[in-house]
Amino acid sequence: MKYAAKRIAMLLLTMVIVSFLAFAAFSLISGNTAEILLGTQATPERVAALERELGLDRPLLARYAGWLLGFFTGDLGTSFSYKQPVWELIAPKAAVTLCLSALSFLLIVAVSIPLGVRSARQAGGRLDGVWTALDQLCMAVPPFFTGILLSWLFSTVLRWFVHGNFPDLRADFPGALKYLFFAAVSLAIPRAAMTVRMLRSTILREMRKDYVRTAISRGNDRGGVLYRHVLKNALVPVVTFLAQTMAEIVAGGIVVEQVFAIPGLGRMLVASISNRDYPVVQAIVVILAFWVVLAGTAADLINQRIDPRLRLGGGS
Repeated sequence: MKYAAKRIAMLLLTMVIVSFLAFAAFSLISGNTAEILLGTQATPERVAALERELGLDRPLLARYAGWLLGFFTGDLGTSFSYKQPVWELIAPKAAVTLCLSALSFLLIVAVSIPLGVRSARQAGGRLDGVWTALDQLCMAVPPFFTGILLSWLFSTVLRWFVHGNFPDLRADFPGALKYLFFAAVSLAIPRAAMTVRMLRSTILREMRKDYVRTAISRGNDRGGVLYRHVLKNALVPVVTFLAQTMAEIVAGGIVVEQVFAIPGLGRMLVASISNRDYPVVQAIVVILAFWVVLAGTAADLINQRIDPRLRLGGGS
């Protein structure tokens, strides 16, 4: 429990630092927010009055403390472009992006773990070179290109879904998942190939260690040793890699959402940057950063359960 508490404390500290840096950066970049909101009607008197109303006349640290409190209570300010609360705008988009990321991750795990083990067991076999070449090909193809091909094939040719007609996530969840599936596949293919390669190499490295040779020399089945002992040790670096993969999925999803016309955080982030809607951009950046840090923390906790020797500072 002490290890988990330390990791959660580090998570919170990291998010405070990231959110402050984002808040300070966008506060400097955005210039005079009151003038932007007033537009052509800006006068010194109106600008001063609006700054007092929005609290922009307060010091940076005081404004950040208010924003941080609002972040945890769902008040992220008001969008410059839409004149609506930021949270009301991004909450539905965040749900879509979360579903896309989770679906991609599940596909990666479901495909890469069995294939990685199978590839390691058949290393040096007749088809080993073919599988290695196919794995390298999958790693080389960028998700946006795969997304274009999948969108053309399943939307234009087979008409399994209508491009740009994304169902409402709450009203038609199965239809939304069907739409997201093809985008998730385009995100998952290269990262699943990378995971297969990494799991294969870690298993083969573990299989050459003394404890494996000793277990096999005592009459234990090679496959049994693989699944009972080797796979457990080989999964430690793979879990860390999968956490990094989750971060890459979030980043890569921005492009794929554009390809499939998915109304997620990626599309809103691109549009908000173009419109200089900094409150929305700032909130999305912090949310995406939180997902990335959370994935890393989860990987550390899972690895500690797999191998307690990784525990920091003792405790249970």
